[in-house]
Amino acid sequence: MDVVTDRLFRHLTWANSYVFDAIANQPDEYLKLTAPNDSWTVAEILEHLTASRYADLLDQAGDIPTQIPNNKSEVLALKQLSATFDARLRESAKHPIGFVEFQRDDRTIRRNRETILTQAIHHATEHRAQIAGIFANHNLKIIDLDEIDLWGFANYEGLGD
Repeated sequence: MDVVTDRLFRHLTWANSYVFDAIANQPDEYLKLTAPNDSWTVAEILEHLTASRYADLLDQAGDIPTQIPNNKSEVLALKQLSATFDARLRESAKHPIGFVEFQRDDRTIRRNRETILTQAIHHATEHRAQIAGIFANHNLKIIDLDEIDLWGFANYEGLGD
């Protein structure tokens, strides 16, 4: 795998871990917060960004069900499961060429592996920002997106300043 792609998947795992830890250190009731005009809770979004569907599409190792967390211990358990899915995605990124097919309802869908890999990274980034936005809407500075950007990750790995 090329160094840029590998770095992006390492960042994915690191940034997701940051979000899980930040949420686990909050009162359990924060898991129920939502954005205005949106019914998705922090807990639901956290579970959604974790789900293994992308990993399973790529490696066919099995779609492991996830559950919406209700408390700190469940958030931390979901964090561990998320890390295994992120590792599976990183491993799948070693083989980005080709297509996968799957059934949805009554139709066969064909997707390019590169698109699935790229979407996995984008999807997690989108939902980390969504969770940060929910907290910000409630005047809570829990997730600082600047702390988990690629510059912050470079500093974490010793590749920055």
